[in-house]
Amino acid sequence: MKALVKRMVWRDGVSRPDQLAEEKPVAFEYNGISHAVMLATPADLEDLAMGFSLSEGVVARRQDIFDIGYTESDAGITLHIEIASEDFVRLKAHRRSLAGRTGCGLCGAESLDQVMRDLPPLPAMETFSLDALYEGIRRLPAQQVLQQATGATHAACVVDSVGNIGHVREDIGRHNALDKTLGALARDDGVVADKAIVITSRASFEMVQKAATSGIGTLAAVSAPTEAAVRLAEKLNVALVGFLRHENCVIYTRSRPIEETVA
Repeated sequence: MKALVKRMVWRDGVSRPDQLAEEKPVAFEYNGISHAVMLATPADLEDLAMGFSLSEGVVARRQDIFDIGYTESDAGITLHIEIASEDFVRLKAHRRSLAGRTGCGLCGAESLDQVMRDLPPLPAMETFSLDALYEGIRRLPAQQVLQQATGATHAACVVDSVGNIGHVREDIGRHNALDKTLGALARDDGVVADKAIVITSRASFEMVQKAATSGIGTLAAVSAPTEAAVRLAEKLNVALVGFLRHENCVIYTRSRPIEETVA
């Protein structure tokens, strides 16, 4: 599958080759039953399946996902995800349509009770350094391959306590990019201690919820958070940072300590 598609375009009356980010419908099937359809960039699909399943509470542990496969047709891509029977029973009891998740993290919710899951606050953690976040956002653009080629994708990545970045994933949808990064982290070692997530988008309610569900206590965005995101971050003990760029940012919650002194 291709994440990039070549096309001829015209600029100032001159024809030239260009690259566009691919966008395809991706259907999620759990134990053979259709659950959700979203538009996504057809890359890192196993990470997307893992991250979505964990961040949306379909499963509680990565060990409850037994197998991930996919098939492709003219209509799109279908992810075939095998999960533990107890998770599948719970999923069937709370089934909902999630079409359109590229633009709206809550599209398809059937009731208000489905908007906010009953999550416990994250435990206390040591101070996370802003220096590490600044170093992470400095390094990220060089690894945004799809964005460099197309200008059309969001990215997410994991940042450690000294600013090293990893699990960089891109997608046309900001939720998808975050899920891919969370899935890649879970498929690797799953260790979230002293880790933060950086996203190249705004920080909305469901982005905070996804991070907290995965045990991530620091979420930093290059754009602004919403008020709902700040309220949820305070409730779930998540440090929420916005406008992260060029050794400058805004700290919206002090639910977890962040070292504000830049060395």
